[in-house]
Amino acid sequence: MRVLVIDDDRKVASVIQTGLEQDGHAVDVLYEGDAAAPQVGSGNYDAVVLDLMLPGGSGFQILREIRAVKASLPVLILTGKDSVEDRITGLDAGADDFVRKPFAVAEVSARLRALMRRGASRDSVLRVADLEMDTTRRTVTRAGTPIALTPKEYALLEYLMRNSDRPLTRPLIIEHVWDLSFETISNVVEVHINALRKKIDRGFSLPLIHTIRGVGYVLTDTPQ
Repeated sequence: MRVLVIDDDRKVASVIQTGLEQDGHAVDVLYEGDAAAPQVGSGNYDAVVLDLMLPGGSGFQILREIRAVKASLPVLILTGKDSVEDRITGLDAGADDFVRKPFAVAEVSARLRALMRRGASRDSVLRVADLEMDTTRRTVTRAGTPIALTPKEYALLEYLMRNSDRPLTRPLIIEHVWDLSFETISNVVEVHINALRKKIDRGFSLPLIHTIRGVGYVLTDTPQ
């Protein structure tokens, strides 16, 4: 999942970023709200975490601007207020869920996963051939055998499975699984693809992860 965090408190933003990255997500951070809508418009984000108290405009106004750019993008609101009026205003402006400060990063991560599962196109169980990923339990099996993955391996596999049969370029993978500041000349994609192949394909007659020369990678049960 690629997440945009918008919070002017750099310490809070850093804690959220670190926690979400440890869960395998790619995270970009903005400290001012007036850049939020352009950033959302130019980036392919899966969700936004938005603090209501921001310089450069109220959180509610920023939320409306985000909604004008990406109407269906899940937005999780961070707020120090918990009045009924604030929640109604937030919901009317387009909020999908709220987390009240102080909060645990684990709760932010769990609520983001719940928001992603609410989308009609976001099935909680992904399947390609005999490979299965349960995004609720965060488990992966092939032919019924559990497969242990690191957070980044899990994030990479989830992205490949959600886009099965679709060739994915290396820059596109980096954009969704890592973040904007990631060094794109690194061979990190190749390293993680090779690690996944060892865990997903080794010992099976049908390989699922394929390299497409000059393009990138694809996860498919169609022989290549």
